Amino acid sequence: MNYLEFEKPIAELQEQLEKIQQVAEKSGVDVSKTTADIEEKIKQARIEIYSNLTPWQRVQVSRHPDRPYTLAYINSITDGTFMELHGDRTVKDDKAMVGGFGSIDGKTVMFIGQQKGINTKMRQIRNFGMPNPEGYRKALRLMKLAEKFNKPIVTLIDTPGAFPGLEAEERGQGEAIARNLLEMSQLKVPVICIIIGEGASGGALGIGIGDKVLMLENTWYSVISPESCSSILWRNWDNKERAAEALKLTPEDMLGNKLIDGIIPEPIGGAHTFPEETFKTVKAEILKQLTKLEKLDPKKRVTQRIDKFCAMGVVNEED
Repeated sequence: MNYLEFEKPIAELQEQLEKIQQVAEKSGVDVSKTTADIEEKIKQARIEIYSNLTPWQRVQVSRHPDRPYTLAYINSITDGTFMELHGDRTVKDDKAMVGGFGSIDGKTVMFIGQQKGINTKMRQIRNFGMPNPEGYRKALRLMKLAEKFNKPIVTLIDTPGAFPGLEAEERGQGEAIARNLLEMSQLKVPVICIIIGEGASGGALGIGIGDKVLMLENTWYSVISPESCSSILWRNWDNKERAAEALKLTPEDMLGNKLIDGIIPEPIGGAHTFPEETFKTVKAEILKQLTKLEKLDPKKRVTQRIDKFCAMGVVNEED
């Protein structure tokens, strides 16, 4: 288990617990009372730390190396029925964007999301979760396929941004994302978007137009990362914590500004500590939202979706 800087009290207690358990295995001494006391202290430390996270600490949790990524959610939610589909039928198969059909409690759903990679080699193959234009075109192809067969769509967002390389711009990165915004707003099937980690810039928004946009508790969603914001305003990364506060990128801020529709709670300690509990919570939320959305007439659903996004950022000035 990896620990963040502010998780050090938890790490120290966990180390104590492991040492005591090792001694007990070698000596055969009953240490159940001691281990129970330390486990309780760990629980209390998690509650104290995770009940008072700063915006910058939430950003750190969203990037935790042990945090589950898109394929982990999909494989758990679909109970192994996920069938990945590949390619944009134009350039190539972008490994940073994954998608395909999967069954969730007997209901077929199109799952689409960014995949960062679980180790160094896979991160390079997945381009660190930063899709190229062909990734967004693949996502749109799969959305249109879902619409053709009248299947709902669930997107899982976790990206530091769309790939900013010269070749990506040459192949139309901006156009690909803009096309997705236009087409997603008009899809006739239910669309649920869930931020499971980082939700940065147009890279996240490219698969983020839905009837319901939800955020896991320890995630962030913003036009720019705190580090990039700090480098633009102060010419260095030293003010990233100040930038994170000013950007209002936490789920609570986003919900308060009516930019998302809900927050999915995580277990105390985060999704990286209790992934299985998080998978169950996300699955239950998807099923709950789909039940509500499928009752609506497609035309009404599209109208509500468009109206919701058109209302964002509107300011009424009084005389």
